Amino acid sequence: QDIRDFVQRIVEDLNIDANKDHVAVVQYSDTAEISFNLRRYTTEDDVLDAVRSLIPKGGFPHNIGAALEYVKDYVFTTDSGSRLLEGAPQILILLSGGRAGDDIRAPVKVLKESGVIPIVIGTSDADTLELQTISHEPNYALSITDYEELPTVKQAVMSLHDVVFLIDGSDDSRNGFEAIRGFVIKVVESLNLGENRDQVAVVQYSRDATANFYLNSYSSKSDVLNSIRTMRHKLGRPLNMGKALEFVRDNVFAASVGGRGPESVPQYLYVFSGGRSGDDVRGPAQSLKENGIKTFTIGTQNSDTLEMQTISFTPSHNFHVMNFNNLQNVPSSVEATLRGAQEMPKFPTTGEIY
Repeated sequence: QDIRDFVQRIVEDLNIDANKDHVAVVQYSDTAEISFNLRRYTTEDDVLDAVRSLIPKGGFPHNIGAALEYVKDYVFTTDSGSRLLEGAPQILILLSGGRAGDDIRAPVKVLKESGVIPIVIGTSDADTLELQTISHEPNYALSITDYEELPTVKQAVMSLHDVVFLIDGSDDSRNGFEAIRGFVIKVVESLNLGENRDQVAVVQYSRDATANFYLNSYSSKSDVLNSIRTMRHKLGRPLNMGKALEFVRDNVFAASVGGRGPESVPQYLYVFSGGRSGDDVRGPAQSLKENGIKTFTIGTQNSDTLEMQTISFTPSHNFHVMNFNNLQNVPSSVEATLRGAQEMPKFPTTGEIY
């Protein structure tokens, strides 16, 4: 019952919809089985009804390795409703009440390599090292005495995030600037902005980069939206993306202007480009990845696809439009990545929750 209540509370904090958050539930013991997959329900009421009707699977032993392999093969798949190929984050919340009865190392490696972000919650009967091995990072392993304490870790699971928009402000985006502005406004309107909540920054770049505002410049959504609606197009040439990425890394995600990376708050960067970069992007792009920043890139027909894929967190995090006036054609799961924004540590929200 405690586990069921915890899952219900998580679901109630999400934004369940066909083009927003999706949820699946799997139970495991000696074997694993899906209670319902990502494709099954598209409304919060339906998901909650399914969760309330769950009954314990039963069985022994605690084969966590086999369960992780099962989830990778049968849940995080297109057939089961996963939107990984559309850039939707893949989040696994694993609850464990004991030590694994099988080997977890190979399944964990394969799962993480596929892009899944595991958060692990274990009771005092679970193995701490095992939980840390499974989790995305050791601090993604949360310990409780027993399942009655699950409400105490809910806030650690549903956290905050910092979002930076790096906008092509050069002559290349002159005709698409209003469309970019509209896209950014739509995403910001879906966030939970405020002091100690989600934070947003906007930067424009051409020959050099200029911050329109930083992560800690405003503490209300209305102030952020007003600033975006009134910002002027920077203009200029050339389009130095490498230099702009360095500027964002050093001056926008910095703690002095509101960056909360050291506090394990997720950091996301949306990069818009209407042309080929005038400088090298490889070093700055790699540095952003090493700093834990998840980058989505959106480029037009005049941008360099390989360049944009190099900048993006993975090649599947790069999206192409003919021009910025076609931003409505970007997959809805990307536009909605941060919609409903109660976020889990270090990754985007609207996505797949298991």
